[in-house]
Amino acid sequence: MISSIAELISDRIATMPAGERRAAQTLIANYPLTGLKTVAEFSTAAGVSSPTILRFVARLGFQNYPEFQSALQDELAAQLQSPASRTLNPSSAGSAVSPMLEATLDNMRETFRHLSDKQLADIAARLAERRGKTFLIGGRFTDPLARYMAAHLAIIQPDVYHLAGQESIWRDRLIDMGKRDVLVIFDIRRYQESLIRFAEKAHQRGVQIVLFTDQWLSPIARFARHVIAGRTAVPSAWDSSAALFVVAETIIGAVTRQLEADGAKRIRDLEALR
Repeated sequence: MISSIAELISDRIATMPAGERRAAQTLIANYPLTGLKTVAEFSTAAGVSSPTILRFVARLGFQNYPEFQSALQDELAAQLQSPASRTLNPSSAGSAVSPMLEATLDNMRETFRHLSDKQLADIAARLAERRGKTFLIGGRFTDPLARYMAAHLAIIQPDVYHLAGQESIWRDRLIDMGKRDVLVIFDIRRYQESLIRFAEKAHQRGVQIVLFTDQWLSPIARFARHVIAGRTAVPSAWDSSAALFVVAETIIGAVTRQLEADGAKRIRDLEALR
């Protein structure tokens, strides 16, 4: 399974020199469009030299800049695919396991292969902090994940809110958001403009954003403190959120362990109210 450039960056950024790291961060902040510019334009945007950009591209495993750009163009085309344009692969004759299940399991393995223990621990630690509120929201097909995660976190700690309803309702909640708070957003292709606008406004207010997205990266990545890039493509007209669901459950479990004492007391108190 071919890794996306965002996944390659996630795998290798810890070993990059400072200049290449700036190139990587600049690309992620406007993914993939910055990489589709000339070397000179990319280097200016990142504030590094053109040779640094070429070394960055080589570190990702590309022979030259055109090969790097060709891969980005393929990713951009995949980003823009609609359900109607995706090829439906028929089930393999005589297969004991359907292609859909195989693809879903591969997505989970690949997602976790590109996630570091530190990244997951950092996100869990931030969500376990008691110094602010936690808001969760998703798109047309991913909001059930936000609702599911919010339902669990709200049991073990206070001030957890799932943002539902119309965009105007989300915007009204911005008045309650600030630098002490976290906003968890789920957004996969084709990325939802209303979520992008909302994320930008929250970012302007200093809210820390945790983004769950796909391997091609929602534009919200430019505003996010933490980005989970999960595999979503399966042999179907529809993308699969299964890998992101498992990541969400992994983080829920980690937060629960960190809040073990307070969470257990809160659960007992909730049970007593029933």
